Amino acid sequence: MSLPAGDPAELHLVAAARPNLPKLAALWHALDETGLPLRPVLLHTGQHHDAALFGDHLAQLGLPPPGISLGIAGGGGHAALIGRTMMAAAACWEARRPACVIVPGDVDGALAAALAARTLGLPVAHLEAGLRCPEAEPGGHSDEDMPEEINRRAIDAVASLHWAPDEASAARLRAEGRPAGRVRAVGNAMVDTLLRQLPSARDRPLPPGLQPRRFGVVTLHRAANVDDPAALASLLDGLAGAARLLPLAWPLHPRTAARMDRWGLAMPAGILGLPPLSYLDFLGLLARARLVATDSGGVQEEATALDLPCLTLRPSTERPLTLAAGSNRLVAAAGLPAAVAAVLAGDWPRARPIPLWDGRAGARMAAHLGAFLRRPA
Repeated sequence: MSLPAGDPAELHLVAAARPNLPKLAALWHALDETGLPLRPVLLHTGQHHDAALFGDHLAQLGLPPPGISLGIAGGGGHAALIGRTMMAAAACWEARRPACVIVPGDVDGALAAALAARTLGLPVAHLEAGLRCPEAEPGGHSDEDMPEEINRRAIDAVASLHWAPDEASAARLRAEGRPAGRVRAVGNAMVDTLLRQLPSARDRPLPPGLQPRRFGVVTLHRAANVDDPAALASLLDGLAGAARLLPLAWPLHPRTAARMDRWGLAMPAGILGLPPLSYLDFLGLLARARLVATDSGGVQEEATALDLPCLTLRPSTERPLTLAAGSNRLVAAAGLPAAVAAVLAGDWPRARPIPLWDGRAGARMAAHLGAFLRRPA
């Protein structure tokens, strides 16, 4: 495909869930600065549709309202959501054909969009390609069967361009057989946005009662942690022990709040429950915390960029560079109090810099995309 003369070619940037938006913002702003004859259009699938998880983030990230809204809300299970989103996206692109579809991350809406685009012969660029959870050791456990891991592997299987956050992920993609010219280690798009927005985030007021560096942050939303009552109860026990050492602030994901309510699980003492926060409010909370306990991949990256001790409540992570940097450790529920005590005692190294996490990922993606679309038809 070659770039057309005349009117700019449309790029459809697919956003389904809140974590997609900071990644897309990095590319959006870079495209705005390149002068390429490309017009980005935000396509919202609808997976996250309320103000707290989606709408409030747009203005804070300098993004316009979606140019296309599919209106496919969550519910009904993974297969149902993927199927509904595929059909809606295909119908959209049969009538309005973009030059390329950009899918970030690993949520169900991203997989659905990638599959729909490829069935119509549209090129797909995967933003955040090549991430993998390690396979489990014999008799051990990992996250290789979680929906996000399945989704990211499937997106990489059909993508035309692969934008990896680091060279190790890019090398993995090439080893899996992706053409070298279609793979780029571009850096971390979320870090681009974090660096751009950090001054504004630090100016946001903290929730009442919190003092800078005298609290920790909690986030939990993954199915393995919150969809099983025994697993969630165990994590709450661990958090209760941690909260006896350090006050904790917990912006509750709606999914987690619903599970706690269903099973009669109470918020432990010493934890301040908060509603879902906007991008700037959450980044401002992280930037002034003493540590974070999370099961989010994106929060692991943000914590590393902020040199914030991160306790990852999972048996493995698809972001091993955060472990190597020293900022992140895998922690079981029962080990949370000891891990918090170690942070408070100063038993935590400063994070080592990660190559390419320099705020230029968006520019690298835009350059690679421009070269791809300029190739002879």
